[in-house]
Amino acid sequence: MARIAIFASGNGSNFESLVNSFSNDVENKVIILICDNANAFVLQRAKRLEIPFELIKYIKNEKEKTEQRISEILTENKIDVAFLAGYMRILSLFLLSKLKIPVINIHPSILPKFKGVNAIEQAFNSQEKEIGITIHYVIEEVDSGEIILQKSIPLQREKGIEFVEQEVHNLEHKWYPIVAKQICDGINFKNGVKR
Repeated sequence: MARIAIFASGNGSNFESLVNSFSNDVENKVIILICDNANAFVLQRAKRLEIPFELIKYIKNEKEKTEQRISEILTENKIDVAFLAGYMRILSLFLLSKLKIPVINIHPSILPKFKGVNAIEQAFNSQEKEIGITIHYVIEEVDSGEIILQKSIPLQREKGIEFVEQEVHNLEHKWYPIVAKQICDGINFKNGVKR
C-alpha cells in the first residue's frame, strides 16, 4: 500500500479531491496532511475528512530545523509519496534529499510559463490564448522538475478571472487524482504489492 502525505497551505480543494479519490482505494491511503498555516481552511477539511494533520511552524532563519521535523514526521508515518496541493513553501534540497520519496506538485499554468505565485493572474494578463495545469516532480528550483502531465483549455478572458480560475481548478480536481493514483500504483508495483 502506498502511504500518502499531502502538503497544503490554503483552501485545500485539491487536498479534498485527492482524499476523496483515495477514500475507497484498498491499496493507497492518505495518512497525513502537512500544513504551515494555522488559519488555513484545509485544516477544517482535514478534520471533517478525518485525516490527521501536523501544523508546521516555520521559524525565521531556522528552515533546516523545520524541514528536519517534516522529514521525521514523514519517516515516522512511513510515507511513500508526497503531493503538494497549494503548499506555499519552497522545499529545499536538504529536505528533498532526506525524504528519498517522490514529491509531486500541481501548478496552475502550462510550465515553463508563469512559474511561482499568481500564475492564473499572470496568464490572464498575458497574450496567451490557452491556460492550464502542470503536474510535475519537485526539485529545488521552483516549478522546474520533470513534467508528468499537462492539460490546457482556451483562456476565456471575456468571462472574467473568477470564471478562468474555476476552470483551472476544475482541471486540477480532475487530473491530479488520476495522476496521483497512477504514481501510487507504480509505487505498489515496485514494492511488490501488485500481483
